[in-house]
Amino acid sequence: MKRAPRNVSAARRQHERKSAARKIARIAAEVVRCERCPRLRAYCTRVAREKRRAYAGEEYWGKPVPGFGDPNARIWILGLAPAAHGGNRTGRVFTGDRSGDFLYAALFRAGLASQPHSVARDDGMRLADVYISAAARCAPPGNRPTPVELARCARFLDAEADALARLRVIMCLGAIAWEAAIALLARRGAAVVKPRPRFAHAARCDLDGWTLLGSYHVSQQNTFTGRLTPAMLDRVIATACETARVQRCASGVFRRTGH
Repeated sequence: MKRAPRNVSAARRQHERKSAARKIARIAAEVVRCERCPRLRAYCTRVAREKRRAYAGEEYWGKPVPGFGDPNARIWILGLAPAAHGGNRTGRVFTGDRSGDFLYAALFRAGLASQPHSVARDDGMRLADVYISAAARCAPPGNRPTPVELARCARFLDAEADALARLRVIMCLGAIAWEAAIALLARRGAAVVKPRPRFAHAARCDLDGWTLLGSYHVSQQNTFTGRLTPAMLDRVIATACETARVQRCASGVFRRTGH
């Protein structure tokens, strides 16, 4: 007699994880091929050609930047856009600049990232229960994508929300990410309360089974001036973990996840 699987639920979770990973890979490929915003594509290409002196010997990515993280994530960290000499150089969101250093160090302290620094696509970084992407997938001039450009990128947010079935919390870095998340949930049928929830640091909004959490963006403008401190970001991440029922580990101990 054929023996039944010892852990059916574990097998199902593994199947779901692989399915989500395939979907995320397809979305990433679509992101990289996107040419819908001529202004952004021209800017990213020019930056990749001219380069910053400190990176003159490097080959820039120079294309739209896909999301990155755990296919079974329950926490979605949503930023504004790749940095011209960060994600646009390295090809991974929040990688290769001070903003990324600040964010990944916090995730490392929470046991959600395998290392505190994110410097390149092949640096071995892994995330547990966290997925990271941005409202705009190309680096915009002056860090300001237009409303039309954000609207064109919204389809990638929709696709990620469909692919990442275990998501429960969207942690929004800045007001533009907050508004993009509210618009995303509205497109998915969530009844947005009035008055419309306003962004603030540590703001919280519960919409049809999803929770939005606000945090000041991890830009140098905020972190160098003390407007956003490591402790402030740690508290928002702790709230995200508690809300999504994600177990954190001791500082610097990566919680490997196979669920």
